[in-house]
Amino acid sequence: MAQTAEGLLEWYVAHTYSGYENKVKANLEKAVENNGLQNLIHEIVVPVEDVEEIKSGKRRKVAHKLYPGYVLVRMIMNDVSWYIVRNTRGVTGFVGPGSKPIPLTDEEVAGMVGGGHLSSVMLDASMGDEVRILSGPLENFNGLVEAIDSSRMKVRVKVSMFGRDTPIELEYDQIQRV
Repeated sequence: MAQTAEGLLEWYVAHTYSGYENKVKANLEKAVENNGLQNLIHEIVVPVEDVEEIKSGKRRKVAHKLYPGYVLVRMIMNDVSWYIVRNTRGVTGFVGPGSKPIPLTDEEVAGMVGGGHLSSVMLDASMGDEVRILSGPLENFNGLVEAIDSSRMKVRVKVSMFGRDTPIELEYDQIQRV
């Protein structure tokens, strides 16, 4: 928490319509600029993580919102800053009891924005799905997903060979949902 001449600079959470987080951020930044409130509202953040999705055997990075429907605002809370944020198109209110916003603790902020971008991989298949093997000795075989180990980014697929079901372990990018 930083102390400025105008007051205490803290992080607050504004609730938005889901899917409008980036629009709210842009609208709020424009309102701050137009009204010359850079001394009251310092930072507006939509926390995201980079997720690697695998669809149709192709990897691609996608930014996923960590907290859909919420925008973090670092500001000095007073009647003017409250009014500007609260009356930004897409904002439904602040997180806190009634109309009284509660600032985040330093630990909460560090967990939400301090770590930068997180990274993970998403699989385009789930337990019981039929998948096609894209590479390896069993390329073009079909099988059923038996287990998913997201920490190792591996899946166990049951493949029928020679009249027997055989479990094999594959990487996420070696399969494609049928």
